[in-house]
Amino acid sequence: MNLKQALLAATVLALPLAAQAQPVSGLYVGAGAGLNLHQESTGNANGVSGKTKYENDGLGGLGLASIGWGFGNGLRAEVEGNFRQNGIERTTGPGGARVASGGYLNNYGVMVNAFYDFQLGGPISPYLGVGVGYGWVEAKNIRIAGTTVHDTDSQFAYQGIAGAAYSLGAYVPGLYLTGEYRFYGTLDPEFRTAGVTVKGTNYNHSVLLGVRYAFNAPRPAPVVAAPPVAPAPTVARTYLVFFDWDRADLTDRARQIIGEAAAAAPQVQTTRIEVAGHADRSGTPQYNQRLSQRRADAVAAELVRRGIARNLISVTAYGESRPLVPTADGVREPQNRRVEIVLR
Repeated sequence: MNLKQALLAATVLALPLAAQAQPVSGLYVGAGAGLNLHQESTGNANGVSGKTKYENDGLGGLGLASIGWGFGNGLRAEVEGNFRQNGIERTTGPGGARVASGGYLNNYGVMVNAFYDFQLGGPISPYLGVGVGYGWVEAKNIRIAGTTVHDTDSQFAYQGIAGAAYSLGAYVPGLYLTGEYRFYGTLDPEFRTAGVTVKGTNYNHSVLLGVRYAFNAPRPAPVVAAPPVAPAPTVARTYLVFFDWDRADLTDRARQIIGEAAAAAPQVQTTRIEVAGHADRSGTPQYNQRLSQRRADAVAAELVRRGIARNLISVTAYGESRPLVPTADGVREPQNRRVEIVLR
């Protein structure tokens, strides 16, 4: 098996275990590296207009690192440091005459970025971002008119970002792989050496892969089995259906428990089925009230799908007001994210 086949096999095996992406909440760090395409620069040297073409059709390298804070609602803010390098092939003046060659153009930047993550309900979350900051542009060892230009200028910098993050939370909660496109530019830098003044545009297109780690990512909730129930046909039976944090969709285990309740209803001569939704205290009371209603509605719909008449089911939502495990406000408690099914 070659390397390409091994990577494909690893990807296929990992897909069923992919964790759902969660909004970033609290401190996170990130890093990335990739290719930087520098557009052909236009400008002038000592007042003579010219164009600068970069080596490898403009391709160079870049790397960056960041530290930021997620607000738990899709918004993130971060501070980033970056570096880009592109080799210079030649600079031509009017008529195509070569006026400079060789050397490097290096970009160093410190940026403040703002992002919005789109939550699509799966392991992938696309995002968009913008950034502003300060860039240092270094012209290094450029040969022009018998002089070697080596100078650094600092300018206002800006960038636009589009990317996507893939959650690896099934293995390491809070860990993501990222892929991005970035447009990065500065105001026109100016370089001076031994009486030679060079000025030109500085526009970059970057594609990179990276990683991001959120320190406050929610850990997977423990699987809680339904408590044993007495077989007596005249005694009310209670079934507990648990939910993931901030979710109202049914897991396979939840559907199994609802199926057991639906199958037991005829055996205990049920005349009424009570479905009560609950939430933990990690959100606002108003939001938790709506969340518990969605959970109760989802369970009721599954009971109807399994043959229970809708007129036998009463649905109630209690929000965070009746916790199974008392907690402080803001605490995520798995056993409080539940729907109780009571057969009477």
